[in-house]
Amino acid sequence: MGPRTARRLLPLLTLGLLCAFSVAHADAPLFTPPAPGTYELPPIQHVADYELLDPHGARVRLLGLAPGQVALVSFVYQRCSDGSACPAALATWKRVDEALAARPALARHVRLVTVSFDPENDTPERMAELARHLRPRSDWRFLTAPSQAELRPVLADYGQDVLPLVGAGGERLGLLQHLTKAFLVDERGDVRAIYGSSFLSAQILLNDAQTVLAAESAARPRTAALR
Repeated sequence: MGPRTARRLLPLLTLGLLCAFSVAHADAPLFTPPAPGTYELPPIQHVADYELLDPHGARVRLLGLAPGQVALVSFVYQRCSDGSACPAALATWKRVDEALAARPALARHVRLVTVSFDPENDTPERMAELARHLRPRSDWRFLTAPSQAELRPVLADYGQDVLPLVGAGGERLGLLQHLTKAFLVDERGDVRAIYGSSFLSAQILLNDAQTVLAAESAARPRTAALR
């Protein structure tokens, strides 16, 4: 098998791992999450709304949120061969997508965003291929960057560390070392929750999104009255 063939098969391997993860792991968090609105999620940090490329190669905002919306953002790359990392994140986003499709009133307020941190290989065409495989039923964006230079400030802002894996001789192995992270971001660009691999649960994500949406809705009349 030549290197070009291997590089083409790696995204398919990721999709295979994604499917296996979806079948083998029901959405069962390590604990029973509290009901939406029974807790608070104050802002943790602020992120800018960067321009990236959609599957058509057009520049769009990473978030692009309207008032009364939140975004669930995850960073992945399609050559990831660790089933507990990027395939797990994609499988969770797929479950959230299906849950939102069944709840159109909530779906209008939640945007899913999958961003590749491997723009050299995850081109807009490859992200379009991923979208076709996942068949999103809600508002789910698949984005990549024009270059590593344009991606770097995005990763820095979110605190998403990514390092190329190298061999004993310093040669690049074509894979990336990273922590699995996902983010709940409100309409102002404030990060309200950060999730690691242990908390990639559709139920947790949906409960948190509803909690932030309810808090923002309750605060909006008071904010308007102060003006």
